[in-house]
Parts: sequence; structure tokens; C-alpha cells
Amino acid sequence: MKKFLSMLLVCAMALSLAACGTSTPGTEETENEESEDTEMKEIKRVASDGAQMQTDDQFMPTRVLEEGTRINMHFGDTVIPGILNDSTTAKAFIEMLPLTVHESRYSHDFCGSMGENLPFDEEDERYGWLNGDIAIGTDVPWFTILFDDEEISEQYGNLVNIGVIDCELSQISDLDGSYDVLIELAE
Repeated sequence: MKKFLSMLLVCAMALSLAACGTSTPGTEETENEESEDTEMKEIKRVASDGAQMQTDDQFMPTRVLEEGTRINMHFGDTVIPGILNDSTTAKAFIEMLPLTVHESRYSHDFCGSMGENLPFDEEDERYGWLNGDIAIGTDVPWFTILFDDEEISEQYGNLVNIGVIDCELSQISDLDGSYDVLIELAE
């Protein structure tokens, strides 16, 4: 019995020493996944990155854009003014104007498909939005005007900001239903 216990102890020690130099099955994979997750978090760009913002007036868009191309978006009799930035995507969008997009109201935006994807610079793609943003989807050609829920928006990706509405948020958030929205350059 003593001999059997001694042999068992020697085997256990040999196994424990052998385990020191190798990783447990699946450990390398987990370490690699954690490393990739850390890298993803480091390069995850959000809507507020590099944005000029105002936080004094919750009724106005968060993003401040003073210069750019002015547009009007016609929701029936309601005209929502906007300012487009000078991104690659905004420039391609401007080339399409005037344009009519069928937009429907959802909990935090008006959104509709443009039918074709627009070019974008990778560094312009973001997670989330700021209230009042005008954005284009990079994975699906959505044209969207976002007016609420910026505080939870970072769960949504594949957006490029092309501008901001130039009026109180309520002018668009008070609208309901679906519209064929004419988007044109302002005069």
C-alpha cells in the first residue's frame, strides 16, 4: 500500500511539473481573444470623439457645426434645416441632391434606405450618435436623423456623421409616421 501511495505521489508531482511549461487547453485562445477585445476597445470610435459639442441647451442638437453645406429636409409641410460637414460621405451625398428618401419614425430617429451605399473614410465610422446628428449607415445605406437616446447609442455601430439639424430637436421628434422626405440644398 505504501509503495502504491508513493508511486501515486511521484506521478502527481511529475504531472504538476509538466503543466508549468504549457498552457491549459483553451488558455491561449482566451488570451488571444482578450488581447483582440482590448485592441477593439482601443480603436472603437464613438460619436463624441473629435466633436465640437454643446451641453447647455438640451433642446438643441448636441453637436455644433457652424460651417458647412446648408440643406432643407421637407417632412410634408415641416421643413427641417440642416448643415452638412465636409466628409467624403457628405460630399458624395451632396452630389445626389435633390433626393427623396422614404423615412419612417422610430424611437430615436427618422430613418430610410437610400438604395445605395456611399463612400466613407474608415476614420469617420463611429459607434453611436449625438442628438441632432444626420448620419449614413456604412453597412446598410440608411439615411437617418437622430434626435434622442445619445446616452445609450454606443451599442449601435456602422455610422458616419454627415451633419446636424439646425433647429430645436422637438421640430423633428414631434413628427410621427412616414414621409417621402425631399432633401435639397438650401437657397
